[in-house]
Order: sequence, then C-alpha cells, then structure tokens
Amino acid sequence: MICSGIGTKRGAVVGLFIKKTEKIAYDVENQKPVLRCSICTGEQVAGFQNVHTGGFEEVMLVRNATEIETFKKRYGIVGELTKIY
Repeated sequence: MICSGIGTKRGAVVGLFIKKTEKIAYDVENQKPVLRCSICTGEQVAGFQNVHTGGFEEVMLVRNATEIETFKKRYGIVGELTKIY
C-alpha cells in the first residue's frame, strides 16, 4: 500500500498495526524508577520514587515480566528496577 497522506513521506510504505513505543521522559535527577511490591498480595506497581521526599508516583500495574519490559522500554530504563515494599 502506497500512501502520500499527512505525516508520511511521499511514496513511503505504511505498515498497518505496527505499534511504535515512544520513549517518555521523566525527571532523572529527582526520580528513580522502582517497583512497589505488596508483601501481602504480591501486587506489583511500576512507577517513580522521588529521591528527596520518598513519595511514589504510580504509572502502571505489573502482572508479568512482559509488562516490566514494556515499562522499561517506554521510559528508556536500562538495568534492573529496585523493589520497594
């Protein structure tokens, strides 16, 4: 399929159903990415902890390892996430 619509280059092939993950910026100096884990239920929530106040900003519920990888790709995080309880 050839498309020359708005937002595409003239003559570029447009793939259907391709989901691009756009990296979202976060405040690296004041926030660190963490997993908040419940001791009782085992529920995990990915988000950012303020390094100065200890406050937690919830981003997404995590049910499996794939969702952790999605969170890391979305925010450009490399390495393991710290778990807080």
